[in-house]
Amino acid sequence: MNRLETEALKKDLDHKLLTKGLRPTKQRSCVYETLLSKKDHPTADEILLRVRKKLPSISLATVYNCLETLVECALIRQVNVDRSPTRYCPNLTPHAHFKCSNSGNIYDLNLSKKDVSKLKSILPSGFIAEDFNLTFSGTT
Repeated sequence: MNRLETEALKKDLDHKLLTKGLRPTKQRSCVYETLLSKKDHPTADEILLRVRKKLPSISLATVYNCLETLVECALIRQVNVDRSPTRYCPNLTPHAHFKCSNSGNIYDLNLSKKDVSKLKSILPSGFIAEDFNLTFSGTT
């Protein structure tokens, strides 16, 4: 990510936080930047280890609070697969996930507008989907 992209994301983060009446903090910013730097659906524990490289004294509780805030501000999504720990995804476009049974890795699967429309078409009459979670599992 180049400097201009980083600045634009920081402005978006600050704006969404302020809109919710929340302060932009270095912890929130660092957690968000960490999530954006690698698209691998990390757990809170994995995020903690990465963030500690920049903020050595940050606690797991602070990381969880930051993640909760980022979800609340619609900057990231929670990904829950099976009974595994919650993972976090910065990809906000409509997409599905694939979890590899061997490695435990989770991959984004892009969905076109046509794919999303087909999925919505199976809803019974009068049902309106506000969101969806579609996860496949198998091996890569």
